[in-house]
Amino acid sequence: MLTTRKQNWGEDRVTFFDEDGHLRSLLASWTNVDEPDAFTSAAAGRSWLRVDDLARLRVLLDEVRGALQRRNGVKNNTPRK
Repeated sequence: MLTTRKQNWGEDRVTFFDEDGHLRSLLASWTNVDEPDAFTSAAAGRSWLRVDDLARLRVLLDEVRGALQRRNGVKNNTPRK
């Protein structure tokens, strides 16, 4: 199976022809075309998320919650740290 790698839609993707001859594409991060990064090697399957990724997720969730509350006219009664 011939595979290629390129930037597509702002992401590294691997393209290949399937058994029926159709061109398919996957995110490169979903494959093993790259060597694992240092975090992945050190985590050894014990952790899927980095601390900084979790912190960014928390900020995003807070923003979404605030937008939904403003849209619904709900006051935020959650104490801030």
